[in-house]
Amino acid sequence: MTNVQQEPAARVLRKPRDDEIDVHGLTHAGLKRSSNQDHFLVCSLHKRTHVHLTSLPTIESIPDERLAFLAMVADGVGGRAAGEEASRLAVESVTRYVMESMHCYYTADATDEATFRQALEDVALACHEHITRSARQDPEREGMATTLTLFLGVWPRAYLLQVGDSRYYFYRNGKLTQVTRDQTFAQDLTDIGVFTPSDPMRARWANVLSSAIGGSETKPVVTGIRSDWDNIHLLCSDGLTKHVPDDRIRERLATMTSARQTCEALLQDALDGGGTDNITIIVGRTVRRDES
Repeated sequence: MTNVQQEPAARVLRKPRDDEIDVHGLTHAGLKRSSNQDHFLVCSLHKRTHVHLTSLPTIESIPDERLAFLAMVADGVGGRAAGEEASRLAVESVTRYVMESMHCYYTADATDEATFRQALEDVALACHEHITRSARQDPEREGMATTLTLFLGVWPRAYLLQVGDSRYYFYRNGKLTQVTRDQTFAQDLTDIGVFTPSDPMRARWANVLSSAIGGSETKPVVTGIRSDWDNIHLLCSDGLTKHVPDDRIRERLATMTSARQTCEALLQDALDGGGTDNITIIVGRTVRRDES
């Protein structure tokens, strides 16, 4: 009897295998912009990085036992060329920094939130310094900055790094939860009671970042959450959330048949809503292969 009771718990808690991870990402310029300033990356961390999807040039991949799963979205600001450069530099430099810090994932307890919080804050600040230094060296890059929303899954925990107003949501048991907080002046003023959520004056400040990688101020926020087989994860730039309300996002995640299908459906929703900005979406979930 004891073995029967323990087996389901062990199966629920085990780390998903690589073939049980269903993830997809895409990016689109939208209908109004002549260029795409967004970048994204989805990769698993082994002894070396194994890249699954990215808008960047291919990074060398060598498969091995998975230690962690990494996904990120960066939405550049500061003019067409500068914004694209900022988001590209952010994704590349964060990936490089994480690859060079692999010892953290070999030795750290996944539930040790302080260790991972510090590591991800260091990632953000190192990336910020890299971008501000690049901007100082080239007048054409002056003012470039980017958002950065990063998901690091280290089973049985996941850690989120947030700078700017791209977002991370998870869906579970019929409920959609926005975990990240938008770092905009509109949200800051709402939080202190100057605006209400429905105040039309919020729109004036909705796209003005109060924190950005490479900006005048960067305030990385790291949040730890419990991983769960039933969670569906969504990272996105604001090109999606400008046009697709949370209720529609929840509906799409509730009825998903695959990560790719859901990404493509949400992209079409954003385009149908106007597509006024670049749109980047990553959707991921785990799918058990050992149950009928």
